[in-house]
Amino acid sequence: MQQALHRSSLVPRGFVVESAYYEGDKAIIEIRASGSVGLCPLCGTVSRRVHSRYRRRVTDLPLSGRIVQLLVVARRFRCDAVLCGRQIFTERFAEGVLAPSARRTARLDSIVHHLGLALGGRPAAGFAKRLMLPVSKDTLLRVVRRRSRPPADPLRVIGIDDWAWRRNHRYASIICNLERRRVVTLLPDREPATAQAWLAAHPTIAIVARDRGGAYGEAAAKALPHAVQVADRWHLMENASRAFLDAVRKSMRQIRSAIGATTIDPELLTAAERLQYEGYLRREEANATILSLSKGGMPIKQIVRQTGHSRGLVRQVIRGERHDFFRTRESSLDQHLPWLDDQWAAGCRNGAELWRHLRARGFRGSLRVVGEWTTRRRRAEKTDVETLHRIPSARTIARLMTVGRDTLSKAETVTVAAVEAGVPPLVEAREIIAEFHLMIRRRAAGELSQWIERARASLVASFARGVTNDEAAVRAAITSPWSNGQTEGQITRLKLVRRQMYGRGKIDLLQARLIGAE
Repeated sequence: MQQALHRSSLVPRGFVVESAYYEGDKAIIEIRASGSVGLCPLCGTVSRRVHSRYRRRVTDLPLSGRIVQLLVVARRFRCDAVLCGRQIFTERFAEGVLAPSARRTARLDSIVHHLGLALGGRPAAGFAKRLMLPVSKDTLLRVVRRRSRPPADPLRVIGIDDWAWRRNHRYASIICNLERRRVVTLLPDREPATAQAWLAAHPTIAIVARDRGGAYGEAAAKALPHAVQVADRWHLMENASRAFLDAVRKSMRQIRSAIGATTIDPELLTAAERLQYEGYLRREEANATILSLSKGGMPIKQIVRQTGHSRGLVRQVIRGERHDFFRTRESSLDQHLPWLDDQWAAGCRNGAELWRHLRARGFRGSLRVVGEWTTRRRRAEKTDVETLHRIPSARTIARLMTVGRDTLSKAETVTVAAVEAGVPPLVEAREIIAEFHLMIRRRAAGELSQWIERARASLVASFARGVTNDEAAVRAAITSPWSNGQTEGQITRLKLVRRQMYGRGKIDLLQARLIGAE
């Protein structure tokens, strides 16, 4: 059914249009309130006595590609209540239509708010200009801050984690309501005292999901001793995998002996590899010096002063956490080596000729690469010492030992078999880590105590000690449906918002945009 279009339907409800005209690029609409009475904002008395009238200029939604400015004829009323402290009051309009002293209607202010939430300041101001909404970037951010309201829902299950203002320099904390899947607040740092003060102000919290760091666990234990702490399952899996990688690094000397890469002939190295080898020898000499001083009873502080190395490096060497091994560089010729060996055996010894044939086979490297290879082959044929063997990195060995055997090549399978036969403790560490992963996937918390006892006597003993120190949270992570994955997702969204503002948003604006977007 068709209805007639009245002029009053183009303006907010509760107003009557008196006149409308164009003034330059603006549409001016003169309006007045449709009611005849006013309500005192102080005592609530209804008044019909008009004291005077005045005009308010208010911006409204654009019309036909023009900025719309409402010329509101507002009234002042006299309050007849004897005990009221206000004799004259200005006219109030309907809630959600036009606020007192507002320069924009509520419906325009809502659009400005959402533009600020979605785009920030400067991008939103440029977009608003195209929409014929005259608003500055500062006004947009001011509206976002003003209309920000922290969630009032009672908190029962929260997730807490840290995020970087600037990596390795400054950090803050984010807290999420895991039941509502929304951000609750942002804390200015990740200090335990700050988190403890906030948690103590919310005693209704029953479950706290956190990462493996001890700061948030300590704060939650002091502020909410009754709450259940849940370690993040993803971090548990990642920490276990990293523990196996550390075990591989500690076993690199045995791995090198098992693979057979024990002899290095500097005469067979290229110029770049020779520089790397010299650096490797210097590091080995430094390690030997630090170990000899430590065995002589010298404290770490004095070793640092005498050798000039950092405290962290000295501590790593003494604890056996620094294992440096020389490896030749991976070459672009690796996939062509079988063909090159055949050509060399057939009598083709010219580097330029081999390079031209390789170019025809799709090789994109330079002539120098092939020339270095031919030079090395000639030297190897003239020398009687064992040729250089390449040993994979610790990360590569850890990957080869943990992936499915069906995905490995023949050479990789031989390497893994040599490592397994030569370093049995590493095989045991791999089985222990695999059991831990399986225990988390199956939610089998009853096997945790037995697993800890076995892991304490293996190469992953340090990881087992960490699990023991945080055993209650680890058990909760295995059995509880809650985890900190939602919090990590909110951190990703927070980083996106910061990049939109070129990293210049303060914490109150970040919080307003994250919470307001909900």
